[in-house]
Amino acid sequence: MIELNGRNVENRLKNYLERDGLGVRRAVLELFLQKHIFTTEEVYQHLKDCGYDVSYRGVSAMVGLMNTRLGIFRIDVTKNHNVYSLKDSYKDVVRSLLSEDGGLAPLTEDIVF
Repeated sequence: MIELNGRNVENRLKNYLERDGLGVRRAVLELFLQKHIFTTEEVYQHLKDCGYDVSYRGVSAMVGLMNTRLGIFRIDVTKNHNVYSLKDSYKDVVRSLLSEDGGLAPLTEDIVF
């Protein structure tokens, strides 16, 4: 397994968040900063409660992608559920990127017809 350095993960995460037109990815990461351990069902329910129009399969794919492509989550596989948590080593990077002013505005704001 190739271990990515913090800067590479930061760049990948920034690019990932810049493509977050609806803010769903940002909401998921903010959730993991507030509380640390979630099942896919809990993430899905949180997003639905916040008014996001998401499917369970879409949320599952998004969290799985954050785990495999970005490498920022730890996953514990149990009998019935995958349990995800944000790796401690990436909490500061995520917090920093989420708090940047204007750096991660949704792409939909820039569209002019």
